[in-house]
Amino acid sequence: MIRITDTLGLDEAEIEETFLRASGPGGQNVNRVETAVQLRFDAARSPALDAPTLARLRTLAGRRMTADGVLIITARRFRTQDRNRQDALERLVDLIRQALNRPARRRATRPTLGSKRRRLEAKASRARTKRLRGAVSVTD
Repeated sequence: MIRITDTLGLDEAEIEETFLRASGPGGQNVNRVETAVQLRFDAARSPALDAPTLARLRTLAGRRMTADGVLIITARRFRTQDRNRQDALERLVDLIRQALNRPARRRATRPTLGSKRRRLEAKASRARTKRLRGAVSVTD
């Protein structure tokens, strides 16, 4: 069980890992060992996520989520397979935790009297400046 919060956890069977060759530092090892990890999590079919959380996760994931609702995270930051597995898992958990946070609803407010006054003064000042830039009449 992968712990997301105190009340939410993911079954390890829901996560599929594939290993691939990574680019970057590592010398000849890079060409021989598959150290990069591609983690796939089918968020759309996961019983742990409810519909609003899934919608927020889809927004947060962006291009990392397929049209079928499969979240794909590729980790190739480190030289070892184990560290890349941990990194991919941490990124998945972090993304799900962000999706669990419901954004606060915005309350409509009215502008204060002072802000209205400042806005009108700024408009009047700007109008004065533009009026002074107008055509100059030549009188002889």
